[in-house]
Amino acid sequence: FRSKIAAGILGGLDAIHIKPGSKLLYLGGASGTTVSHCSDLVGPEGTVYAVEFSHRSGRDLVNMAKKRTNVIPIIEDARHPQKYRMLIGMVDTIFADVAQPDQARIVGLNAQYFLKQGGNFMISIKASCIDSTAAPEAVFAREVKKLQTEGFKPAEQLTLEPYERDHAMVVGAYRVSKKKSS
Repeated sequence: FRSKIAAGILGGLDAIHIKPGSKLLYLGGASGTTVSHCSDLVGPEGTVYAVEFSHRSGRDLVNMAKKRTNVIPIIEDARHPQKYRMLIGMVDTIFADVAQPDQARIVGLNAQYFLKQGGNFMISIKASCIDSTAAPEAVFAREVKKLQTEGFKPAEQLTLEPYERDHAMVVGAYRVSKKKSS
């Protein structure tokens, strides 16, 4: 199974926050297979900004995007959102599948630039990429704490077993405004 979003849906994820007309920042777009599915979900009125660092995968991503006017491929390091800030407006949702030890910080940086207040996030966490010596559950718990310090409010977490080993998907909202007490 290659699509973490599909694995999440099959695993019972309540909401993926990718709907017609929405704007999605996809970090770790790879060759664009799941990006193309997201392109179908947002439809002609929506946009998928797909960031991929690898030039080899990026070439496939760019070729796929030639056939889809709502996909903007960005071949750049997601650790440096300032390098592509001119290409992306505010987005409704960020999805991250970057498999990096500092992925919570990477998502946080991109959210500061591009994710609207109250926007949503989904992050695929591969435990072995963060700490191969710790139990996956412990790694997931630490990553959730890091996400909270970045301004994210996780609402849902689920394992991607049996589709992906030692992976979890965390979904939630960003900078949720507090209700004023009257």
